Amino acid sequence: MEFKMERPGLLKEGDEVTVTEGLLPSNYYYTIDPSLAMSGNVPFRERMLSRKGRVVSIIQNERGFYVTAEFEE
Repeated sequence: MEFKMERPGLLKEGDEVTVTEGLLPSNYYYTIDPSLAMSGNVPFRERMLSRKGRVVSIIQNERGFYVTAEFEE
C-alpha cells in the first residue's frame, strides 16, 4: 500500500509500522502512526485487515515523498 509522507526522514526502509484505520462515508483510509504518512482512499471491498507492516521503499518526486509498505493478509 502506498502512503504520502509530507517531510523527509520520518520513516526509512525496513521500519516496522502500525496503521490506524479511518472511515469516510464511502471509503477507508489508513494513517501510519503517529501521523507520519497517510494513504489515499480505499474502497470498502479492499479494506485492509492487517495493522502491522514494514516499509519497503520511499520515493521522492516533484509531488512529495511516497512510502510503500507491505502487510501480511
